[in-house]
Amino acid sequence: VQLQASGGGLVQPGGSLRLSCAASGRTFGNYAMGWFRQAPGKEREFVAGIRSGIGGMYYADSVKGRFTISRDNSKNTVYLQMNSLKPEDTAVYYCAMGSLSRYDYWGQGTQVTVSS
Repeated sequence: VQLQASGGGLVQPGGSLRLSCAASGRTFGNYAMGWFRQAPGKEREFVAGIRSGIGGMYYADSVKGRFTISRDNSKNTVYLQMNSLKPEDTAVYYCAMGSLSRYDYWGQGTQVTVSS
């Protein structure tokens, strides 16, 4: 399985970014997908998840109302739309594939920096 995350960058507070994660090597629609992040000196934390197929979405409290996870099974891609970004959202963001209780496959990460 290969997961290729992209879309990170430098953005000002209040700005937006959309992350993408393209998957290959498995039947994408059969798996839940998730986004996690890790800030310097902190543990990796869950950000958002989406069930397989046309699935329900789940969010960490810290991003509810600001981030939206979605998937396009025809493109084997999961997205994370991030709005109203805050400096505390600065982290390396990782996509993952598996089930909502266990993610077995991980991408390489993309850096998101929120700073003025």
